Amino acid sequence: MRTADHLDSAGNTAKAITKGFAIGAANLTVLALLFSFATEANDINPGTIDVMNLLELNVLIGAFIGVVVPALFSALLIRAVQRNAAKMVDEIRRQFEENPKILTGEEAADFSRTIDIATKGSLKELVIPSIISIVIPIGVGILFGVVALGAFLTGAILSGFVFAIMMSNAGGAWDNAKKWIEDGNLGGKGTEIHKASITGDTVGDPFKDTAGPSINTLLVVMSLTASIFLGFLMLFGNGAGLLIF
Repeated sequence: MRTADHLDSAGNTAKAITKGFAIGAANLTVLALLFSFATEANDINPGTIDVMNLLELNVLIGAFIGVVVPALFSALLIRAVQRNAAKMVDEIRRQFEENPKILTGEEAADFSRTIDIATKGSLKELVIPSIISIVIPIGVGILFGVVALGAFLTGAILSGFVFAIMMSNAGGAWDNAKKWIEDGNLGGKGTEIHKASITGDTVGDPFKDTAGPSINTLLVVMSLTASIFLGFLMLFGNGAGLLIF
């Protein structure tokens, strides 16, 4: 068991390193999509995106919204994991209460039920984050204009890169910290430090396995949405948006 824990810790470290490369590669892709978006906008209407001036209110608003979206997206996914896990725990407790023979190994549990809860729950919880990744870029473009949308994407890329790196590394670190304490360090199992490390591991798992890697997808979807709907967005105030400051 101890050998398996050591291998798991090594795997978490390797995943954190490789996820860093994956996040970096994804951000390069998103940067390319951002420049493609700006080029396409200038092809439709020359001079649309020459400079993003943060002193302009619509550009500042777009950048601020872009910085906030990865945090909102991550929060929704982490809460989704929490709700799904609670449903599965309730189902497991129900099966134990209704059939005590499961605990003794005399009868098998209804695994298909827990799998069904996990699958349906994950698909259901993805609806709102998916809508956010598509609707918000379109809304920013319609209300504040194409330049503000470019600032929105820039803010999302910068914020998303930091969030993705932080979550992937912090989640793995918290997981490994718990295993290190369980090896007998800092008092070992049963101590207050060990209880705190369990809390860290509980938070770290959705950080490194759910929210962190998903930000890459969020950035790509928002960038592609902006490029696909660019022609439509240019209809609103010739790309200046409905709310002109």
